[in-house]
Amino acid sequence: MGKPTGFKKYIREIPEKRSVSERLKDYKELYLPFEEKTLKNQAGRCMDCGVPTCHAGCPLGNLIPDWNDLVYNEDWEEAIQRLHATNNFPEFTGRLCPAPCEEACVLGIIEPAVTIEEIEKQIIERAFNENRVKPNPPTQRTRKTVAVIGSGPAGLAATQQLNRAGHTVTLFERDDRIGGLLRYGIPDFKMEKWVIDRRLKIMEAEGIHFETSVDFGKNRDSKELQKFDAIVLAMGSTKSRELPIPGDDLEGIHMAMNFLTQQNRVVAGDALKTMDQIHAKDKHVIVIGGGDTGSDCIGTSNRQGAKSVTNFELFPQPSEDRPDYQPWPYWPLRLRTSTSHAEGVDRHWGILTKEFKGSNGKVEKLVTVDVEFLASENPTQPTMKEVQGSEKEWPADLVILALGFVGPESEGLITELGIELDERRNIKTDSKYTTNIPHIFSAGDCCRGQSLIVWAISEGRETAHAVDQYLTGTSNLPSKGNGDLPRIPFQV
Repeated sequence: MGKPTGFKKYIREIPEKRSVSERLKDYKELYLPFEEKTLKNQAGRCMDCGVPTCHAGCPLGNLIPDWNDLVYNEDWEEAIQRLHATNNFPEFTGRLCPAPCEEACVLGIIEPAVTIEEIEKQIIERAFNENRVKPNPPTQRTRKTVAVIGSGPAGLAATQQLNRAGHTVTLFERDDRIGGLLRYGIPDFKMEKWVIDRRLKIMEAEGIHFETSVDFGKNRDSKELQKFDAIVLAMGSTKSRELPIPGDDLEGIHMAMNFLTQQNRVVAGDALKTMDQIHAKDKHVIVIGGGDTGSDCIGTSNRQGAKSVTNFELFPQPSEDRPDYQPWPYWPLRLRTSTSHAEGVDRHWGILTKEFKGSNGKVEKLVTVDVEFLASENPTQPTMKEVQGSEKEWPADLVILALGFVGPESEGLITELGIELDERRNIKTDSKYTTNIPHIFSAGDCCRGQSLIVWAISEGRETAHAVDQYLTGTSNLPSKGNGDLPRIPFQV
């Protein structure tokens, strides 16, 4: 390593953030510039650990010690080459990934882990600033055509990889802009959308064709896809989990993605009818669901001027330390406080919503009960029990349901193509990402289940390798060879 004793000399540092009072006034990204000297020192903390477990922690298998060493030695050109070798879009993961690689860092056993995610982000941003990220179109075409459905991270990764193999790829997106979850599910304060547009210009210059506002099975005939030699389904897990309790039809109760998508459109400059807007200004907002999506709704509600923001999570409050059943280097279920939480929210754990109440058709309050979880043989699946006498009413002018997703929307394209689903209502695939129809493949959340952006990119790359093999009999596209590993949902 560039500095074998760096982990002894330097403490972990991350960039400073803009003050809460300042950042609540806009939807710009939060973090301030990181000095190059500080970044170099952070890269120098990477140990000569012998077995870099960060590789296993990263779904992409990023060559983390390699580019840490290169950053420390200021070889930025080779650093971006190593980073791009495994990750098509480090500008996305460097901003949005929860960094399972850091939880798997060997240094993290006894000290704060290496600042891997920030180093990744700085490598790609410097590469863009120095014009090192350039279009790389294939030298020749195979005359094979591929349709990719869905322009989220899985679809984008599969598209770019297949184009590099020389296939002619068309990426279809049902929304009016390319990006899927990245575009409309992630608030701009976590990733401004020029980051996506910058990458899309590169991909267009590489010969990739994008078509927006195309929803096969609804506004376009699915039979049009018959002309393609292969199809990749990467439409994500977009069917929101509902909360079927008394009063769920009252006005003022909304799905998280409707709330976040609408605000992202406003930031993008889209004109919305005032009567259709979901807005938190001067309202008591309750966000049900303690994951990343719930956190995003909290940050958005505060920026819209909510009177109060309260967050409910069904499960008990995690400890700040690793649970015994999740030892290093596994991803631990521990208490995490996001930047949105730090901006103002009243968080509650072990609480179940039982009923919505209101008048004149509008929600005004909700009723909850405390719950406790009793130990069972499986520590990840305890038994839930309501606590008698713990009922409570909460004022609520706006309720946002951030309860996760239960699979892809099977109505329309999936049904018309005759695609089989598994027991969890996700697209069923084999170890080669192939559906029950030989020339149709699937990648990302629509077959894996709700997961991480980094997993979506990984599956997009692996699916591209499988499609290339199907079309040509072989493939030079990189593959981790992890197709036979079980797909266990990774939720945060």
